[in-house]
Amino acid sequence: MNLRPLAAKLGITIILLIVGVLTMSFIQDAGHGQKEEPTHTENAQDESWQTEVEKEEYNAGKKIIEHITDSHDWHILDYKDSEGHKHHVSIPLPVILYHDGKFHTFMSDKLWHGHVYKGFKLATEGPDKGKVVKVIEENLINPEIITKDEGEVDHLPLDLSITKNVLAIIISSILLIIIFVSIANRYKRREKQAPKGLQSLLEPLIVFLRDDVAKDSIGEKYERYMPYLLTLFFFIFFNNLFGLVPIFPGGANVTGNIAVTGVMAFFTFLITTFSGNKNYWQHIFNAPGVPWWLKFPVPLMPVIELIGMFTKPFVLMVRLFANITAGHIIILGFISLIFVFGNIYIGLGYGVSIVSIMFSLFMSLLELLVAFIQAYVFTLLSALYFGLASEEHH
Repeated sequence: MNLRPLAAKLGITIILLIVGVLTMSFIQDAGHGQKEEPTHTENAQDESWQTEVEKEEYNAGKKIIEHITDSHDWHILDYKDSEGHKHHVSIPLPVILYHDGKFHTFMSDKLWHGHVYKGFKLATEGPDKGKVVKVIEENLINPEIITKDEGEVDHLPLDLSITKNVLAIIISSILLIIIFVSIANRYKRREKQAPKGLQSLLEPLIVFLRDDVAKDSIGEKYERYMPYLLTLFFFIFFNNLFGLVPIFPGGANVTGNIAVTGVMAFFTFLITTFSGNKNYWQHIFNAPGVPWWLKFPVPLMPVIELIGMFTKPFVLMVRLFANITAGHIIILGFISLIFVFGNIYIGLGYGVSIVSIMFSLFMSLLELLVAFIQAYVFTLLSALYFGLASEEHH
């Protein structure tokens, strides 16, 4: 069995998919949540890692949302020094904005804690919370945010920033390309020899997807779809696993971002649509065996079938997004119980921590299984759609 051509095509397909995912992530405004920080009105910049003196009550909902949404920095940890000052340790990420015909680039730490830089700031409240917005610089003491209001010109800059999810996609994509290019080269050097190293680890998965997913679902024409199906599976699987790692470069909720799942579902929709043969379109607009009164005068069945073309990729998008996000929320919810009860009474926090940690470990192990299952289900359903579109009837 020679998988070298397949592995080589897989690398190219990964690049094409990543371009689409990154493009949609760039233009997606929803979900760019950003941590609220204390607002400083003075112009002088503080150090990259700022402090908070005031003690604030633990907000479980806020903390969970911060962990599952995208942001312009990669938060590492919080800690308090001997004087009780709270420090935020984060990795600033590049901010790339297009406004008034010009590009503006700088690191996101310039906008931390409500600071205004080059006329831009991070909105900490309102409908544009978490987004980079343009401000009126004449009154920096109390800057007025220019946002998109009804009937007014849209002053929100085009945000092409390298956010947390975008960086996580780049890291996982580079890793995937390195892995599969090295596997392709090894097949070339060790042709007709037993698999070794990464070959022996990933070849069973590749063969499983080929024989039990693509062949069974698509049929004789399965080979043309294999690079895309393998790209889908390993991209979802790797990012699901990275999302379970709590430290950098893990912890990003890539497959829990509906823009990412939407791009993959859209690609599946395009391939299904352009793969459709005569029989596929006939079953949509003039299904054989359906009574004429369901087709005329009201084309009930064609309308249902046409809607089904769009609901199938929509379900793909929502299923992956909802399952991955729900898993993260459940784990973070159990962890948050420790701090919620700890704020009531320190003994309660220690008591609840035993149960919370046990359930969190159980959910983490379950998430490992879900990481594989969701990648498999997305790939299997995509293959089934391709098979239905290209099926020949004799």
